[in-house]
Amino acid sequence: MDTTMFKGTTVHLEGESLNVGDEAPIVTAIGTDLADVKIGGVSDKIQLIVTVPSLDTGTCAAETRRFNSDVNDLDICETTVVSMDLPFASDRFCTTEGIANLSVVSDYLDKEVSRTYGVLMTDGLLKGLSARAVFVINRNGEIVYKEIVAEVTDEPNYEAALEAIKEAR
Repeated sequence: MDTTMFKGTTVHLEGESLNVGDEAPIVTAIGTDLADVKIGGVSDKIQLIVTVPSLDTGTCAAETRRFNSDVNDLDICETTVVSMDLPFASDRFCTTEGIANLSVVSDYLDKEVSRTYGVLMTDGLLKGLSARAVFVINRNGEIVYKEIVAEVTDEPNYEAALEAIKEAR
């Protein structure tokens, strides 16, 4: 079981810890149009899966804007940001922030993504939300990069994630 920190306090994460070299499970989240969205597994593009607690925080918003900008020129990559926000709130966020180069989905319904990928926070003030994490999945459905950000309030290592995407080509 992995852990993260929230403002210096250890937070435990539910689910089996997935690691580099593991097969990326296929899971379902809810799109902003309320349709099911499948992520993980084998794909014709490299997948960047980013989990965040809520788009309604400064760090999550900044991270989503940054990945939206960074993946703009990467037509080899399909990026999905997963939060516990309602699809309506996610849609409003994307419209307001001009997010057009990635998909934003919700895991609020059954928390399948967060549980399956081992990033559901089980204690602390953010219990029930997703930890801040980044997974890069190659076309064969294998996890080639994983970062569970040590402190939930910090941003991930963007450069390392982008380098993993380029290497997965």
